[in-house]
Amino acid sequence: MASETKYPVEKTDEEWRRILTPAQYAVLRGHGTESPGSCALLREHRAGTFSCVACGQPLFVADHKFESGTGWPSFFDPLDGALGQTTDRSYGMTRVEVHCSRCGGHLGHVFNDGPPPTGLRYCINGVALTFEPKDESGDAS
Repeated sequence: MASETKYPVEKTDEEWRRILTPAQYAVLRGHGTESPGSCALLREHRAGTFSCVACGQPLFVADHKFESGTGWPSFFDPLDGALGQTTDRSYGMTRVEVHCSRCGGHLGHVFNDGPPPTGLRYCINGVALTFEPKDESGDAS
């Protein structure tokens, strides 16, 4: 998240701390990473939509999720316009960071080792996501 970038949803640091848990804040606002295998959404396999926990913007649909074996929820394609990207040069390497295009919250990184059809792996911190399952009629509940 670039500090000079303006997003449709902006809050003060104090407001973010009030609405996010400490773990969510550490990832979304502090560019942290949750421990691998620690999020229940890693094993979420129902039809539905994964959204940004900070602002509610839909990010991924469940049928674009796959098991990468990395310990984090992985997706091969986001919803159109849902993510922004920045270059992350932390930890002595260059990676592509992905963030919510609505609030700028850090979500994870994207790598070029995913499955077809995109060949991409969006490696996302589960603590940054919410999940809305589809109801039996196929609509989001």
